[in-house]
Amino acid sequence: MLSRLLLSFARFPRLIRWSVFLGVFFLSALTLLRFGTYLFSHYGRMPLEQAAAAFGLGLRYDLRIVAGALLAVLALGALPPLHPFKSLRARRFWFILLTAFGAALVVFYAADFIHYRYLHQRLNASALGFLRDAQISAGMAWQTYPIGRIALGMIAAVAALTTGIVRLHRRADAGASADELGRAGRITAFASAILLCLVGMFGRIGQFPLRWSDAFGLRDDASAHLALNPVQSFFSSLSFRASTYDAAQVRAHAERMRAYLGAAVADDSERLTFERRVPARTGAAARPNVVLVICESFSGYKSSMWGNPLDPSPFFATLCRDGVFFDNCFTPHFGTARGVWATITGIPDVEPTKTASRNPALVDQHTIINEFTGYEKLYFLGGSSSWANIRGLLTNNIEGLRLYEEDSFKSRRVDTWGVSDTSLFLETNDVLRAQTKPFFAIIQTAGNHRPYTIPEEDLDEFARIELSAAELKQGGFESNDEFNAFRYSDFAFRKFIEAARKESYFENTIFVFIGDHGIGGDAGTMFPTAWTEQGLTAFHVPLLLYAPKLLPPQRVHSVASMVDLLPTVAGAAGISYRNTGLGRDLLRQQQIDGGRSNVAFVIDQHNRSIGVVHGAYYGSHQREGGRESLAWADFAAPPPAARAAPELLADYKQWSEAFHETARYLLFNNQKRPAPAAATTTASTFRHAPRP
Repeated sequence: MLSRLLLSFARFPRLIRWSVFLGVFFLSALTLLRFGTYLFSHYGRMPLEQAAAAFGLGLRYDLRIVAGALLAVLALGALPPLHPFKSLRARRFWFILLTAFGAALVVFYAADFIHYRYLHQRLNASALGFLRDAQISAGMAWQTYPIGRIALGMIAAVAALTTGIVRLHRRADAGASADELGRAGRITAFASAILLCLVGMFGRIGQFPLRWSDAFGLRDDASAHLALNPVQSFFSSLSFRASTYDAAQVRAHAERMRAYLGAAVADDSERLTFERRVPARTGAAARPNVVLVICESFSGYKSSMWGNPLDPSPFFATLCRDGVFFDNCFTPHFGTARGVWATITGIPDVEPTKTASRNPALVDQHTIINEFTGYEKLYFLGGSSSWANIRGLLTNNIEGLRLYEEDSFKSRRVDTWGVSDTSLFLETNDVLRAQTKPFFAIIQTAGNHRPYTIPEEDLDEFARIELSAAELKQGGFESNDEFNAFRYSDFAFRKFIEAARKESYFENTIFVFIGDHGIGGDAGTMFPTAWTEQGLTAFHVPLLLYAPKLLPPQRVHSVASMVDLLPTVAGAAGISYRNTGLGRDLLRQQQIDGGRSNVAFVIDQHNRSIGVVHGAYYGSHQREGGRESLAWADFAAPPPAARAAPELLADYKQWSEAFHETARYLLFNNQKRPAPAAATTTASTFRHAPRP
């Protein structure tokens, strides 16, 4: 039987046989690359039956890529001038072209590997953002990863692919039968081969092609990410890169959002606005200073406040006990640039690929920071604010801002992110103690980030700890470098607060700490399973207001969001303010309803999913259909025995859409000052608004 099949195959035209060999060859190579992803990531912890389903679907994604290349070989190779078995020039042409195809696959998988190690996400079009800060990105990569060895491995892989392409060509030529198919047989064979390629590119027998969203029909996100092909993921996400909003959708959710935000309906019913004028809160402090610390990668489950067995941030935990600590706070998204945007503007950065800070059309934004009239405005960053065009966001929108970056400090640079966090804090303290007016200062840290540099001058006081892989895993850390960098952040916080306590400004200052984002990973038993399975660990961060002389300590468990930060600080500082974002004063809301109505919006650009944390649940769904889920998210209470009613999921979906559509609109309609009458958003301007 087998010999008969081989004999029949030998009668096929050489071009078809070479295409079959190439198809098996490239699919085998891609499967090996996926197997490498499985072995060298946390996906390797999934059960074998779960991994098998991911590999099976992944093979279909790979087939789409390979079938497209084979279709080109068959269609173009059938032309006499380009037939790879009829001229030396054509043969060389195909060797070069297929080598380029193989090299592109190698580049995509290498980029996917680095992207995953960096962000715990498979490669997608948002990675193009790193090219806009190529020098910083290259510096970080060079200092973090063995780029030389990776490059040599890529060269070796391309060389192996080229060798395989050439040898398979020789085998197809040498194994040809003298008794080839007749004309009708060759036509039938070519037509069948073309049809099989088209089916492979379509991905399934059915009405619609295989899409990236089909991967999320598997058991969980880990299976979906393992199945996805980085080429497919990258190019499918490119279609989401355009910035736009749908006015009709904004208007459909306006009543819900106005009620939530406390925004009055304008006299002109056609006008769409979410602006609120908030009076000063009675009993608040009188013109205190504000120091806002945006903490790099300050993930909740990796810190001490929720019982991490490694206790990596003991000093910060003491601050939380003595301050107003919101233990159920979420960032709207993953990424530092997006976190800075949401903090400053009060609007989630819902740009699908590029960050909002990089879009020139969005450079004009209102911020509550400007409502602190008579205050000095200062921003301290250990590196360069050219990164992600953060300089444009800050200097264009914060009135009278004094920006301190790497060239402003006496301390030496320790890595691509500039001076160390400890140096940044101590030099910032020198500037703050010299101020003669109230100030609003922002400090943005970067040390808890690859390449996890700890400066030599601090090693006399800061002692590294080396733990086993099992101990690190128990605390949610991947390496000793990451663990010690997290500990070093706590060390830097301690050095700063100890220095500030000696200064006259300390007692009249509200110190605010928030993580710019979390880090996706396994939260173990510290949090409900949804935090690991649905990625809430990437969005959960500490939010702390620390002012021992001004604010009585309390631990607040009601839901909070990064966009609530500035309204809450403004309320605590006793100022009246204009709020055009999506945040609310959390402390005032505690007085009104105990925070029970609070909603935290979450968008995962990688999965194209949106959701909200509200009450005890996290409800999410994918923007292009696909999976919907409602999961128990309250780590302070056990889940109920009964499942939530289906209508509850529908309500959560409405909240998600309301926040998402309103945020899309506000990115384009959040000017620093109220628009003049001629430019007010009206029905006529909506008719010309961008559409999806």
